This record gives sequence, C-alpha cells and structure tokens, in this order.
Amino acid sequence: MSDVRPFQVAVPQAALDDLADRLDRTIWPDELPGAGDAYGVATARVAELARYWRESFDWRAVEARLNQYRQFTTEIDGATIHFLHVRSSREDATPVLLTHGWPGSVVEYLDVIGPLTEPESDGQPAFHVVIPSLPGFGFSGPTTDAGWTTARTARAWVELMHRLGYERYGAIGNDAGSMISPEVGRADAEHVIGVHVTQLFSFPSGDPAEFADLSAEDQAGLSHLQWFMDNKFSFNQVHSQQPQTLAFALADSPVGLLAWNAQLFPNVIDPEFVIANVALYWLTGTAGSAIRFYYEDAHDGERPTGPTTTPTALAMFAGDFRSIRRFAERDHSHIVSWHSYGDAGDATLDDAGGHYAAHEATDVLVGDIREFFAQLS
Repeated sequence: MSDVRPFQVAVPQAALDDLADRLDRTIWPDELPGAGDAYGVATARVAELARYWRESFDWRAVEARLNQYRQFTTEIDGATIHFLHVRSSREDATPVLLTHGWPGSVVEYLDVIGPLTEPESDGQPAFHVVIPSLPGFGFSGPTTDAGWTTARTARAWVELMHRLGYERYGAIGNDAGSMISPEVGRADAEHVIGVHVTQLFSFPSGDPAEFADLSAEDQAGLSHLQWFMDNKFSFNQVHSQQPQTLAFALADSPVGLLAWNAQLFPNVIDPEFVIANVALYWLTGTAGSAIRFYYEDAHDGERPTGPTTTPTALAMFAGDFRSIRRFAERDHSHIVSWHSYGDAGDATLDDAGGHYAAHEATDVLVGDIREFFAQLS
C-alpha cells in the first residue's frame, strides 16, 4: 500500500484562464448552407457546446465533485494510474472495478458511486468501487511508452485490485471498458467472480452459417452496425492509423477537441456531461495520448484466443451498439445474463442515446449490476 499515493484534482487557474482565452479566440470553419451534419458535426452544435463551456460550465464544480471521493495514483508497469476508490460502509460489500472508454472518462461513473456503495435497502447488494482512468487518459496520462493495449491494461487492472487487497472482485465496463473487463476476467479467472458490460463487441466471423435464421431484431442490429461503419467510423480509422497527426489539432484547439469528441456524444445528452468529459482531456493534456489506445490495439500481434469463461452479463441500451448473442457466445462461453433496455426503434441512427448508461439510465444500470452480482453470490 506504500506505493498508493493520495491524489486530489487541482488544475492551476492559469490553465483555466488560457482555456477561456482560447475559446474566445476560436477560428470557426466555413460550412455549406443547410448542410447540417452531412459533412460531420454541425457548426451549430459545436457553437452551442462551446458557448456553454465558456459561459455556463464551472470546472471548479467538477473538481469539487471528484474531490469528494478518495482518489489515488500508483505506478503499474511503468505508467501512472489514477483511480477513485470508494468503499462501502457495509462489511458484505463486493469489490468492483469500473472501466470507462473514449471519449468518456471517470466522469462517466460518478452517478453510480452512491447507489452502488450505499444502497437504500439492506436487501440490496453493496459494492466497494474502484474507478481507474485508462492509461493515457486524464489523470493517468499521458503515457510515456508504447504498447498499452486492451490486454496490457487488463493486466494492470488485475495488479491494481490485488495491490488494494481485493482477492475476489467483479469487473464492470462500458465502451473500451467493455473490451477490457472480459480480459480482466481472462487474466485473473481465479479471482474475478463476474464481468458486467454494456456492449459485447462480437462481430461476424465471415462464416455464412452465422447469418442463418437471425431474428429480425438481430438483423436490425447488423444494419445499425453497418450504418455506423459507413457513416461514423472515421474516428477509429484515424486513431488506429495516425493518432499523432490528429493530436496536433486536439492539443492546440479546445473547440477542435470539442468537435472531435462530441461526435461520439449523442445530441440528447446534457451539455454539462459532455463538457465535463471534454474539459478533463483538455486540462490534463491527454487528448492525443488517449487516442493512441486505438493504435496500440490495432497493432497488437498477441491477441488472446479462445472464449472467455468468467460469468458474464450484458445490459445493452436502445440506440447503442446492438450485441448479437450468437456472435457473443462464440467469444464468451459463460453468458449468464442478457438484458436489453428500451426500444431501439425509438432512437434515430445518428442521435441514439444510451451509450453512457451510467449517466443516462443510472437506476436501470445499477439495478442490472445488483441483480447480476446477487445471483453470483
């Protein structure tokens, strides 16, 4: 435990003043009349978010919210890892590790800390919560060496939980966290009691037999995925191939960073949440190091083979990535809970909420987590 150091967020006022000045001096791109978002994120949306950032957003309030929880840093495998560690008052609480993705951050999970650690009823399970910032993200960054892949991050998370004294724990994830958490289970199968995610990123293998007799719901999920690949996947291509080229723009312009990251925040989500996540990247100088995660995974030559075996739960939400059980069971052999919330038909393709379920549907997600871990115990 001597390697774990207390941490508090304290951004210098000079950094906030510089940010305000840069926002005031934004150079806006031209836009074709009536183009909307056909060519990418529309100027009207970015301008609205930028105005909120400059005139209404209070970073010090976000700072205070983070600092109400115990935070720490520790060195693992050569990287500084920042994490929130909030223990329940309940002696029967189960430790859980919650992992965010891009362009999210630890801010994703702030709303679930209270309900998970201190449930209103003694009959509801309680949890000790550990929420790390991914290597290269926020207060865990920037990284200083290459190779921080999904698997390496999972191994670091195993070390973190053992360093904190947890020998029996669960792994929870969203977005990149939904890729990392199953690998935590694979890497530490003896100690991970269950994996709960909001996406199971399993794709067709190319075998035509996999498509036989797919339900209408699954076919709609494939169509949604194809639309996303055809219209919104450019970020993945750039991150996977030339993250450093993009990093110059993201490091120099807060509105440039805002536009790039906001493309993955649905219009239906509140601006406070969007700006809190974007500001965290800006104020820690980690917009560039965070997107290297995609490059590292794309160039990982040692991907694990075979399905995971840890008990696994999926809670997917309308409008988000639609996991298909037939494909998921090929990659995860012990799926014990599969829930879909909301009506995907209610969400438009380009403005689908639900991806940030811990913030958008806190009670539903917390209920699903409780149900899953209760059945395991």
